[in-house]
Amino acid sequence: MKEYYFLLNLTYKQCMDYYDGKYTSVQVTEDGGKTVRFAAHHLRPFISSLGVRGRFRLLLTSENQFIRLERVS
Repeated sequence: MKEYYFLLNLTYKQCMDYYDGKYTSVQVTEDGGKTVRFAAHHLRPFISSLGVRGRFRLLLTSENQFIRLERVS
């Protein structure tokens, strides 16, 4: 299993672009400097009226298949 930690700060408008399907994936830079991309629909549980803000952990299998995304702070 692989895990990546990153900060995310998206406005509500940016989130709606993902939610509405304008974008299908999200690309972030994890704490170690590596660029990681995952499907945008995984952000839906974290969208609030302010957008998405916080520190997250992305868990992937050793084959880079999505396991889960969780807010850690």
